[in-house]
Amino acid sequence: MPSHSSDRDALQALLDFHVEAGVDLALDETPHNRFAEPKAEPARDKAETPAPASKPGPAQAAPSPRALPKAAASAPEEVAGLAREQARHARSLEELEAILAGFDGCALKFSAKNLAFADGNPEGRVMLVGEAPGADEDRIGKPFMGRSGQLLDRMLATIGLDRSQVYVANIVPWRPPGNRTPTPQEIAICKPFIARQIELASPEFVLCLGGPAAQNLLNIKEGILRARGRWFTYKAEDGREIRALPTLHPAYLLRQPLQKRLGWRDFQALRRALDGRE
Repeated sequence: MPSHSSDRDALQALLDFHVEAGVDLALDETPHNRFAEPKAEPARDKAETPAPASKPGPAQAAPSPRALPKAAASAPEEVAGLAREQARHARSLEELEAILAGFDGCALKFSAKNLAFADGNPEGRVMLVGEAPGADEDRIGKPFMGRSGQLLDRMLATIGLDRSQVYVANIVPWRPPGNRTPTPQEIAICKPFIARQIELASPEFVLCLGGPAAQNLLNIKEGILRARGRWFTYKAEDGREIRALPTLHPAYLLRQPLQKRLGWRDFQALRRALDGRE
């Protein structure tokens, strides 16, 4: 008969396996379509006497205090339209962060610990935009705080920059559960906010970290290995044009260290542009 100690060790090994795989948050036992329209309740007969409300028993769970709001249950197009409308009202980065903190249209907000809005200096000449926060960023509430952030800091240092001279953000400011890739719907909902964030920061250069950032900000379909190292034009909604350079995401470089030479070339190109030599 197995001992309690062996059962505990087996359970611990199973938990360690899921943590290593990136599964660190349990939302529910069954999947739910959060964007589905709620089913209408059947109409009551006027003569029908409503039954008295009963307290939730063991088999009847109380409603969750973090249930998704109506906005998150609407069609993604409607929520994205609401996001655009709210983002336009922000007259400063502080106002935009406050609006985003109160925005309930993205379901990721209800599984994330913190809003990772930005880090660094919004008056810097360079703005770096990634995809979405990870576990460390979610815990701290700032983008690029984990191992990929440490690598990013070292790469910036090679061209004489640090976070006091650049502004750092993500397309999606809330961490997707288990570090999964944000869905196209989640990106579409959050995109108006990062677009307004770029407008308000008004950098001279935008560095797109990774394929999702490059594809969604620059409206290109090329993969990052083909697009990296080439200068594009980011067209802001207010008509301004900003030079943009796609490069490899630091998290990718941690998995593929031989590709760091490509990232080095891209950062050197950024340095030359800052110096007016490219």
